[in-house]
Amino acid sequence: MFICSNHGHRRRCRFSSLAQSGHPSMNDNKILNIAHRGGSGYAPEHTLPSYQLGDEMGGDYIELDLQMTKDGELIAMHDETLDRTTNGTGLVKDYTLDQIKELDAGSWFNEMYPEKAKSEYNGLQVQTLEEVIQHFGKNKHYYIETKSPEVYPGMEEKLLKILKDYHLTRQNGPSSKVIIQSFSEASLQKVHEMNEDIPLVQLIDYKNKATITDEELDHYEEYAAGLGMSFKKIDEEYVDKVREHDLLIHPYTVLEKEDMKRLIEWGVTGMFTNYPDRLEEVLKEMKKK
Repeated sequence: MFICSNHGHRRRCRFSSLAQSGHPSMNDNKILNIAHRGGSGYAPEHTLPSYQLGDEMGGDYIELDLQMTKDGELIAMHDETLDRTTNGTGLVKDYTLDQIKELDAGSWFNEMYPEKAKSEYNGLQVQTLEEVIQHFGKNKHYYIETKSPEVYPGMEEKLLKILKDYHLTRQNGPSSKVIIQSFSEASLQKVHEMNEDIPLVQLIDYKNKATITDEELDHYEEYAAGLGMSFKKIDEEYVDKVREHDLLIHPYTVLEKEDMKRLIEWGVTGMFTNYPDRLEEVLKEMKKK
């Protein structure tokens, strides 16, 4: 869907097969609804209720940020520190999983968003990657970010072992079960060396308006299936250029329907949102047109 669009006198078909360019096969004729930290607009991020909501609201992928505990366990948490999303304090890497499991990972949300507060959010536990996969199963899709991998030696090996143990790293045809993303090219290159069948997305942090050269895109194509960046930094020309190189483009974090519509019209192949239900509504509305 949304294969072609009109731009004045031009009619462009935006989606060509990534399989032709040597990347792991992915279906880029579908705009991915990526539930950012779960349905995190409605529940505490990276908790089971948030992931559950994201799934129920139309999210195609459950998005997890990974940190690693002192005893080498991968947990779902955005920050390197415990302070923002638990009642703990300090660096994740300084605590064992058992210690982190004792923390409350939900009450902060009730305090910050009283209009969305629910009593069942109090006392929620931090989840490990394995627990999330065990809960949702191997038939779901997971979009995983290696956060601060330079802080956590062995993170990539641990991640790929877990994915292999749960049979999530086989080539899965047009809809890959797992996508791995990172701001760290070194981390993605490491994953690519270990398993070149996993689709990778290179995150780019633009301080100003996003620009990109053909040389940069050629380089990203060597190991990545797509790129991700703040939707606020890109324009239609940027999207066109990325798509011309047969790379997916998944901007983050899109909250308002008008922004979602504009990005779809520009030709993005997916986006991160805290409100997957809103994006689902937009996709349905645009499909009818």
